[in-house]
Amino acid sequence: MNKNHYVIIMAGGVGSRFWPVSRTSLPKQFIDVLGTGKTLIQNTYDRFKQIVPEENIYVLTNHKYVTLVQEQLGITDMTRIIGEPAMRNTAPCIAYACHKLHALNQQATMVIAPSDHLIQDTHQFLEDVKQSLEAAENNKALITLGIKPSRPDTGYGYIQADSLTLPNFNAFHKVSAFKEKPDAKTAQQYVESGEYLWNAGIFVWNVQTILGELEKYEEQLNAIFLYGKDKYNTAEEEEFLQQYYPTCNNISIDYAIMEKSNLVYVLPVDFGWSDLGTWTSVYGLSPQDGEGNVLIPDANNVILYNSSNCMVNVPSYKKVVLKNLHNYIVVEANDTLLICPIDTEQEVKQVVADAAKQFGENYI
Repeated sequence: MNKNHYVIIMAGGVGSRFWPVSRTSLPKQFIDVLGTGKTLIQNTYDRFKQIVPEENIYVLTNHKYVTLVQEQLGITDMTRIIGEPAMRNTAPCIAYACHKLHALNQQATMVIAPSDHLIQDTHQFLEDVKQSLEAAENNKALITLGIKPSRPDTGYGYIQADSLTLPNFNAFHKVSAFKEKPDAKTAQQYVESGEYLWNAGIFVWNVQTILGELEKYEEQLNAIFLYGKDKYNTAEEEEFLQQYYPTCNNISIDYAIMEKSNLVYVLPVDFGWSDLGTWTSVYGLSPQDGEGNVLIPDANNVILYNSSNCMVNVPSYKKVVLKNLHNYIVVEANDTLLICPIDTEQEVKQVVADAAKQFGENYI
C-alpha cells in the first residue's frame, strides 16, 4: 500500500430523515440500517482498509461522537479521530483535515468520503478509487466520483461532464457545471442527455492542489487553518480548534471550492451506490415479501393481513400486526413510533422539529 495515500471519512451528520431510529445521540452512520450485522461507518472503514494503510484512515466527526467512533472502529490512536467543536458544514471540516494532513505529509493524496453510503460492488468501488488516487497524484486536479444515473431522481444533485478529459487519464472528464436537486422534468432531461451524473460527494485530490484552491477561493477560511499549522498533531491542537473553528463560515465544499475551481474532473462510475438518504431508499434496497413489504430486522415478529408495500422497522422484541395497510412506513425506536405514508416521508424533517417542540429534545 502507498504510504502517501489517506482517507478522510466524514461522520458528523445527524441523519434526521431516519428518525426515530437515527437520533442526535446515535445518528444514522452508527446504526445497522440494513440489518447486515455492521453499522454503516464500520462498513465504510472496512472498505478503505483494503487499499490504504489503516493508520492513514482519519474520521471527521462532531465532538459528541468521538467516543462512538472509537468504540465502533476500534481506533486506539485518537489523533485519527477529528472532533469538530461546532457544526460548520463540509468546507471547514475538510479544510481543517487537509491542513492537518499537510502538516504530517506534504505528499499526501487523499479520498474524502461520507460514512453512511451503501456500496454494493466493493471491488469496483475500490478500483475506481485507486484509479482516482493515481490520477490525482499525477495531475493538478480535484476529482469527484459521479454516479451514472439509473433513473431520473430529484433527490440528488447532478454533475455535468464535458468531453474534455484529463491528460493520460481519459476516463476523467472535466466538469462543466454542478446542478442543484432538480424538479422531475429537469431530472428527466438530465438523464436523457447522457451528460449528467449524480453527485455522490466523494472527492479525491492531492493535498497541495486542494490547499492551493482553498487559498484562491476561500482565503479567509484557509487563513484560519493556516494560522494553526504549527499546532496540528500536538497537544495545542485542541485548544486552537476550540478557539478558532467556531469562527468559520457555514459553507459546503461544493459551494466553497468545487463550483468555482477550474481544476475539477469527474470519473463516471457504477458500483451500486446509494446515499441511503431516506426510508424509501432502504425499502428499495431490501428484500421484499410477495406483497412488496420490507420487514427489518426480523420478519417473525410481524403479522400482516392484506397489507402491501410497507416498510416496517421495529425492535425484534416488539410484536406488530398490520391489517389493510398499504404504502406506509412503520418505524419504532427509543419509545417513539412513526407511522406515515411512504410518499410523504420528505416531511419527516418537519415532523422531527414538531416532535422536539412537543416532546422535548430528548426525543430527537
